[in-house]
Amino acid sequence: MNRLASILVLISGLAFFSCKQKETPPAPPIPVNLMTVTTQRVFYYDKYPSATVALSQVNLNAQVTGYVTSINFMEGSHVQKGQLLYKLDERLYTASVDQARANLRVDSGNLLQQQQDADRYVYLAKHNAVATQLVDHALISLQNAKDSVVAAQQLLKTALTNLTYSNIYAPFDGTIGISQVRLGNLVTPGTTLLNTISTDNPMGVDVLVNEAQLAHFEDLQRNKQNTVDSLFTIILPNQQVYPYLGKIAIIDRAVDPQTGTITVRLAFPNPKYDLRPGMSVVVRVHNQDAGPQIVVPSRAVVEQMGEYFLFIAKDTVLETHSADSAAKKGADTVQTAKLRAFQKKVQLGQTIGPNVVVKSGVNVGDRVIVDGVQAIHEGSAINASSKPSPGKNENTGNQERDSSKNK
Repeated sequence: MNRLASILVLISGLAFFSCKQKETPPAPPIPVNLMTVTTQRVFYYDKYPSATVALSQVNLNAQVTGYVTSINFMEGSHVQKGQLLYKLDERLYTASVDQARANLRVDSGNLLQQQQDADRYVYLAKHNAVATQLVDHALISLQNAKDSVVAAQQLLKTALTNLTYSNIYAPFDGTIGISQVRLGNLVTPGTTLLNTISTDNPMGVDVLVNEAQLAHFEDLQRNKQNTVDSLFTIILPNQQVYPYLGKIAIIDRAVDPQTGTITVRLAFPNPKYDLRPGMSVVVRVHNQDAGPQIVVPSRAVVEQMGEYFLFIAKDTVLETHSADSAAKKGADTVQTAKLRAFQKKVQLGQTIGPNVVVKSGVNVGDRVIVDGVQAIHEGSAINASSKPSPGKNENTGNQERDSSKNK
């Protein structure tokens, strides 16, 4: 009985191991959407948070002491160069002018007397009719009289200047602010601020750009590039686009070593005085690349450890033997094509709306997987449908990007 049981166990084991185990069926292809890579010219805006500044601004201070007797402008209005703004009490300075003129007349009369005396002594000296000492004294008195006249003339100029300083005029065309003094206030030189006036047309906008972009802005200033008409525009605080276009006025002399940035000042026409100094605006620089670019949807990009990848679809050829190949040598084989996903590292450029520029890593004609990238990996079998490359309908025409977002 034991021997029979052993034979039965052996037969059962052979039967078990002779049975062919069922293979795990392959995973079905993952459905994805494909896009055929093409090139196109893209336009976009670089955006820079900025602030408006006056191209010229001056604090108005008095140069003489006096009480304010007249204010001759409307606060916050546009004033013309040479326009009278403030008048100070000028009575003391008028009296000083009158006194200086009177002193000049006295000194001028004394000069005339000394000139006549000197001429008379010189004539007598030619005939040996007067002592030489008297002649010398007469000539010295004449020179002193001349110097007194010159001093009196300078005192008169000073008095006239002080009288002029009692009237404060606009140094240039611009907008004047709220007066810091009122009628009757005492004004002291060097301490009392009367007002501030700044130019208003054109208006400046200061932009801080990275030193790596300096060469590009220098080329724009020299007009070396074929720029579009709307190269420089600004967005106002109310999110409206300012209707006038700007141009580069000044590029600062040096790069700030602490931040690695340099100031570029733009000038914008301001005929309606809508722009005021200190406004927060966003400068848009209409940029254009040198040639056509490869653009793909941003959702197709996969980021891994700070690097960026795209999945490319490729056909792979599989060889399968005929059904009776196991029994017959040299049986015919059947070739089948299967679509699979392969990962490629790419270098990205600017983000343009929902799309991104690809600088390198893919070529024209490659089929990029756009949708379904989360479910695939290297070598995954895919089942794809094609879609057109992004164009204007994908918002790659005129787009804006923040200058601080560079990939």
